[in-house]
Amino acid sequence: MKYPTRTAALLMLEDGTLYRGFALGKIGTSGGELCFNTGMTGYQEIYTDPSYFGQIIVNTNSHIGNYGTVDEEQESAAVTISGMVCNAFSTIHSRNVADASLQSYFEKAGLVGIYGVDTRQIVQHIRSKGAMNAIISSEIESEAELREQLRQVPDMNGLELSSQVSTKQAYFVGDESAKHKVAVLDLGIKSSILKNMAARGVYCKVFPAKTPFTEMAAWNPNGYFISNGPGDPAAMPYAVETVKQALETEKPLFGICLGHQILALASGIETYKMHHGHRGLNHPVKNLLTGKGEITSQNHGFAVRGDMVRDFDHVEVTHMNLNDDTIEGIRRKDKPAFSVQYHPESSPGPHDSRYLFDDFVKMMD
Repeated sequence: MKYPTRTAALLMLEDGTLYRGFALGKIGTSGGELCFNTGMTGYQEIYTDPSYFGQIIVNTNSHIGNYGTVDEEQESAAVTISGMVCNAFSTIHSRNVADASLQSYFEKAGLVGIYGVDTRQIVQHIRSKGAMNAIISSEIESEAELREQLRQVPDMNGLELSSQVSTKQAYFVGDESAKHKVAVLDLGIKSSILKNMAARGVYCKVFPAKTPFTEMAAWNPNGYFISNGPGDPAAMPYAVETVKQALETEKPLFGICLGHQILALASGIETYKMHHGHRGLNHPVKNLLTGKGEITSQNHGFAVRGDMVRDFDHVEVTHMNLNDDTIEGIRRKDKPAFSVQYHPESSPGPHDSRYLFDDFVKMMD
């Protein structure tokens, strides 16, 4: 395996734990919340998922970069993560259709990373101590200086980030002559979600995160979709208010991930910061309506309070995580609205849950 120039790099965690490795991507310094993804493939989709904005990703798969990058596998227009941590990093790739190596891809994106560290130990540390901020540097040698910069990294609790990654102007996806029109609230949407909509004959108009509901309603859509995205849902009263108004129209509404949390908040149910979140491609979920199991793709550090859901007669739990019994899906009994915490578009990941897009279309029918 060919490595990039072995420039020393440091990874410092909020609790003072320090790891020494080598630089990948751009030489520099970057901080964010440290979290891990257990997926064994699809790293480019992960790096361009806006939901990861403000986070440093630890890849648990031991080899990263070996199949390069392909422009078609982007989930947004740019790399959105704050940093990347891996064990073995490859600057060469074996896929003939690749557009670039991961190293050149990161250099172009200005992404700072570190390799040559024990990612299994880091994951065990996070699972034990919980999610925390961290900082990567390949230019600062002083631990004291690095620690001081780490203190400046904002806490994810109470952090509103969707408005930073959302589109600045509305745009369209799909066939204008399609049977159904869906107004999409972009809180950090993945392109594969829109592709799944378009593939089912849905014409989408994607609106910026802070668009007034009256503007969305003026387009006269057949339904509303609330997207995934980064940050603390409790810090987004503007989105909660939009969903409340959308629910009053009695038109079908579907939410994914952050959109699921916003629907819960709009229904009077609180969210909370998880100990270390769910991020990977093989999380087992049970559909309580059908009794069937699904293997799902997930990426979230906040969740809906299960104890509160059960206290409301107008909300029903539809999906449960089989690993820890957290809420993975809800539906309103009094409105045509439902949501899931996981990612049914599953890019990357298994396709067990893509029926949810079909359910949304049937609801509009």
